[in-house]
Amino acid sequence: MLEVELFGLRFENPLILASGVVDMTPELLRRAHREGAGGVVTKSIGKEPRKGYENPTIVELPYGLINAMGLPNPGWEAFLEEFGGEKFDFPVIVSIFGGTPEEFAFLAEKLSEVADAFELNLSCPHAKGYGMEIGQKDEMVYEVVKAVKDATDKPVIAKLTPNVADITKLGLAAEKAEADGVSAINTLKATAIDIYARKPILSNRVGGYSGPGIKPVALRAVYDLAKALDIPVIGIGGITTWQDAVEFLLAGASALQIGTGVALKGFSVFREISDGIKRYLEEEGFSSVRDIVGLALE
Repeated sequence: MLEVELFGLRFENPLILASGVVDMTPELLRRAHREGAGGVVTKSIGKEPRKGYENPTIVELPYGLINAMGLPNPGWEAFLEEFGGEKFDFPVIVSIFGGTPEEFAFLAEKLSEVADAFELNLSCPHAKGYGMEIGQKDEMVYEVVKAVKDATDKPVIAKLTPNVADITKLGLAAEKAEADGVSAINTLKATAIDIYARKPILSNRVGGYSGPGIKPVALRAVYDLAKALDIPVIGIGGITTWQDAVEFLLAGASALQIGTGVALKGFSVFREISDGIKRYLEEEGFSSVRDIVGLALE
């Protein structure tokens, strides 16, 4: 009832652990799966190790989180060493980032043996020279996706930024470059100020806002992308309940990623949401989750 197939990969359910949340080791990825995730996305991996920004890197708000981690990661060689010999019985999507199409392609080539698919982080709003600065330009989205498609035979998913006037232009550029799918949205550019210190709280000043507060923005982006594209859309942004998940599915998302929801509610959020989706399908007379994808578009 909950099983979905995307890019030739089978997911037990449409819920996927998003990049950047409790995804640092193979065991954490396995735990996410044991707790109910149908698949996982790794932390974003680059060519060189990055320490990330100094603390404070996270601001907790009543309606979500602002983070400016700075893409901390061990670099591709250390990642390959840790994950290379591991076997997983669920799809593992490797997130990669770079400053040029060539860097993305290099990483895809080097990490193809450990990835069931790649998610291209084209949209980090707080790492200078990476992510959003590339991902805001549709011609750069096209170039990066094309370079990676030329470098690997694994499925390629472009993760899109909401920090643009029209996200569908980015999606269409990814589709033109033969991306297998897109994921939307990454975090919204945001800041928070300490009124007593009279300065921004985050060491980087600006971060990415995620959590329940961005759900309506993410839902609109998924709706627009699903109407415009022929390739699958993976919905991300503020999904913390089964009702949220059903909204995204109705808006055209073929699968869903959960990140801040795990940070706020723990791994149990996967089982809670999948059980809720299943009850909804049974009560509404649907035999499969696939039956409701995009119904709100009609």
